[in-house]
Amino acid sequence: MGNNLEQEKNICCQCSGKQKARDEKEKRDLINRLRRIEGQVRGIENMVEKNVYCTDILVQVSAVTSALNSFNKVLLANHVRTCVAENIRDGNDEVVEELVTVLQKMMK
Repeated sequence: MGNNLEQEKNICCQCSGKQKARDEKEKRDLINRLRRIEGQVRGIENMVEKNVYCTDILVQVSAVTSALNSFNKVLLANHVRTCVAENIRDGNDEVVEELVTVLQKMMK
């Protein structure tokens, strides 16, 4: 029972509550990408604090956007290859509608 409470604390209010076990290589790759992005965002914050020229900041924001898009592509590909494929094999076709919904949100 305590384990469920601990898991609930780690899930944000916008999450589905589902979890996915990732192998160490996949997890390490995703975390490394996010840490690089985090560093880029801190760099942009530093640029704003130092009154760097707007276009220079915009170029860096574009780089972060590109890095996030790349992260999304990797995560989405992994999701389709694992979660979606496994659910369809198990007869859970609802996962297709879930995928369509998330793609629509991503393309806003």
